[in-house]
Amino acid sequence: MKEHGYILLLGCITAFFVVLFTMPSLIKVARMKHLVDEPSEERKVHHRSVPTIGGIIIFASILFSYALWFPRVAVLGEDPSEYRTLYYAMGDAYLDFKFVIAAMVLLFFIGVKDDIIGFSPVKKLVGHMVVGYILVMMAGIRISNMHGIFGIYELPQYVSIALSFFVYVVLVNAFNLIDGVDGLAGGIGLIASLTYGMWLYLAGDIALSLLAFVLAGALVGFLFFNWHPARIFMGDSGSLIIGAILSVLAMKVVDHDTSRLPAYLKQIPTPIFAMAVIAYPLVDTLRIFVYRMSRGISPFAADRNHIHHRLMDLGLGHRKTTGLLYLYAICIIALSLVTRAWHPNIGLMVLGTSAFVLAMLPFFWPKRG
Repeated sequence: MKEHGYILLLGCITAFFVVLFTMPSLIKVARMKHLVDEPSEERKVHHRSVPTIGGIIIFASILFSYALWFPRVAVLGEDPSEYRTLYYAMGDAYLDFKFVIAAMVLLFFIGVKDDIIGFSPVKKLVGHMVVGYILVMMAGIRISNMHGIFGIYELPQYVSIALSFFVYVVLVNAFNLIDGVDGLAGGIGLIASLTYGMWLYLAGDIALSLLAFVLAGALVGFLFFNWHPARIFMGDSGSLIIGAILSVLAMKVVDHDTSRLPAYLKQIPTPIFAMAVIAYPLVDTLRIFVYRMSRGISPFAADRNHIHHRLMDLGLGHRKTTGLLYLYAICIIALSLVTRAWHPNIGLMVLGTSAFVLAMLPFFWPKRG
């Protein structure tokens, strides 16, 4: 495991430096070609033109670093003769690698086109369906067991497929929706990827853990340029990639073998832990969809009713808003550890209620005069 730990560190560092050294050139080119977002709408919180194609470098750094450090050889015992080549460190990881890369490439082109010239909602939906088919049907990345949540264990295949498609679509759109304040989507993605990465490392899944740590390294590098005042936004080309990778990690965590985890982590039902890690984008997306539909508005219509918009309206500013939402994300993850030994339904109820109540507090706080 120690040798594998070095691989994870190298992958993370590689992705970080790729972003750190190449992003300035992209910012320069984006400004020269006027690939920028203008503050032309009331819902936007920036007051100057900012390049919107930072996802290009995020994607490139993940692809390069993940392929470069992908684990190839595993030790099966103390005897050096017991080496053998593996395609995957846990299960059939080579297939996951193959299909995840294919899905990322397709999402990247969808995102870049949307960032530069726009993409019709119908074509974008078709693209998401193709990506979902690659991940859920071809790669078999799906949720097949609820581990006792609501008394449900093994899921019928058609339910597993439908639920997994739903999880993918929700998470991809959730990270797109929270990308509205400097450093927010990148920081929330960083917290989630580090948490999933550590869990998967402790579970012995080096290949998937590497994907999580590579994403984390890329996001740390990106935050150098996206922290307020942002010099570049990730755009759809970045948020779609982050959402897709985290949806893969979340679904893999739910159905993962937990036999190698420390005792305190084994106690947490994997569906609850997976949801706790991505609680903020899930809660904000659910709240905004319910809010819009209750007013007869399309759930995909853009507005200024997100949690981060409310915090900005309370006068917190970019940095305090993102810092407070980082704290929110970490607290929900910590709460999942505190409730780990509780009955799954009780733990889910406590986590869900806490996440919702905390998210609604800003809307009951009076605005500054």
